[in-house]
Amino acid sequence: MPVIRESIVITSDAEGRPHIAPLGLIEEAGGFVAAPFTPSRTLDNLRERPFLTASVTDDVRVFAGCLTGRRDWPVLRAVKIPGFYLAGAHAHRELEVGDVTEDALRPRFHCRVVHEAAHAPAPGFNRAQAAVIEAAILASRLPMLAPEKIRGERAYLEIAIGKTAGEQEREAWGWLMEKIDAHLAG
Repeated sequence: MPVIRESIVITSDAEGRPHIAPLGLIEEAGGFVAAPFTPSRTLDNLRERPFLTASVTDDVRVFAGCLTGRRDWPVLRAVKIPGFYLAGAHAHRELEVGDVTEDALRPRFHCRVVHEAAHAPAPGFNRAQAAVIEAAILASRLPMLAPEKIRGERAYLEIAIGKTAGEQEREAWGWLMEKIDAHLAG
């Protein structure tokens, strides 16, 4: 099984405007693979400008926010590529696309790391942060899942929220539950 690094990915459109999205990057020898779904702005941007950054953050509101219409997060200019990384990131990588493996659902952009930097100590994750990231992944796939599956996953993840969530995790969880509730209500 491949190792997938859940990251906040920032791509830029032809005019240089940043687009922030959560995306699991697949580790491979010499770099990472970005496999955004078709259609998506991340995919369009990678086709226009073959660069991206991957920011490491423990603020799970960014993951939840991007999936619930809250995409206005501060960014800083990348160092070696035309692009941006998440302000407040503990670390970031700057990636350049080399090869593309076409696929109708999820083309694979094979990227090499051209720069990486650590900005702050990473305090580690609590279970609630991991639950929010899993709920964000769930929320990104709602149309593909049966309602019973959604309810079961939600109930399981809610245990960690109840036991270990801080203020940021509760806020992020609330945003995601609004989205999931709206989907289940039809």
